[in-house]
Amino acid sequence: MKKAIIHVLAGREKKITAEETVRQPLPHKDFRFANPFIVLHHMGPEVIEPGQTLRIHPHPHRGFSPYTIMLQGEGYHKDNAGNDEIIKAGDVQWMFAGKGIMHSEGPTAELLQKGGVHELIQLWINAPKSKKWDEPFYQSAKANEQPKVLIGEGLDFSLASGDYEGKTGPIKNFTPVISIVGKIATGKEANFEAISGYWALLYIINGSVKVNEQTIGQHNLIVFEKDNEEITVTATEDSQVLFLSAKPIDEPVSAKDNFVMNTPEEIEQALSDYQNGVFGTLNY
Repeated sequence: MKKAIIHVLAGREKKITAEETVRQPLPHKDFRFANPFIVLHHMGPEVIEPGQTLRIHPHPHRGFSPYTIMLQGEGYHKDNAGNDEIIKAGDVQWMFAGKGIMHSEGPTAELLQKGGVHELIQLWINAPKSKKWDEPFYQSAKANEQPKVLIGEGLDFSLASGDYEGKTGPIKNFTPVISIVGKIATGKEANFEAISGYWALLYIINGSVKVNEQTIGQHNLIVFEKDNEEITVTATEDSQVLFLSAKPIDEPVSAKDNFVMNTPEEIEQALSDYQNGVFGTLNY
């Protein structure tokens, strides 16, 4: 049976640094979390002028995974666990912060030098309480390493994580998380399936689609009921969407600044640890 829509959350502009603004449909004043999905930030598309300087400088994380999906341009990641990599359009990267990490991110030096269009989505994926104090780790996948799913005329979808249609995405996680990004041509239909009882979300990156006879435009996040399995998406114009589904983490969430923990006391401990140098340093 078809899943009912319970929320349509508009991506509101949020300033994350002095230079950078993102659209944030999650968390939202009308709906906080779909745990393990804590944050969805859509940056761009922005035109980078040749010679521009732009970077999110070193900052700490604990207790979750920043998960970046590069849509256009190319981004550079560096952290104090020794990971240092460039990802390009279609690539994804997942950094599990665990007990604590410092990292820096932004457009590559080459993109800043030459100029171009830059666009990405960053998700914050929560970790269960039992894993929050594990060692950090990093993983990534090139566009050609992500299997194609939902194959059909006018459809182009890649599976970055999770199991879908008998295929497995390259990005791994503690809690099953399905992430599929792709394009639907005008008038074409994509039929997604989500496990009953799991969260299911659909973000409209660009374009416009019809879901359950409701037309929904770009920069909106659809949150579906947990019951039932079927989601039919018809493009009313050429569109790009991100489909997410995951087993719920039924634990308390306390999120503040760059940390996602279970209690306010753990957040205060993270802030104190950062101020006292427990997270270490990163010179970039």
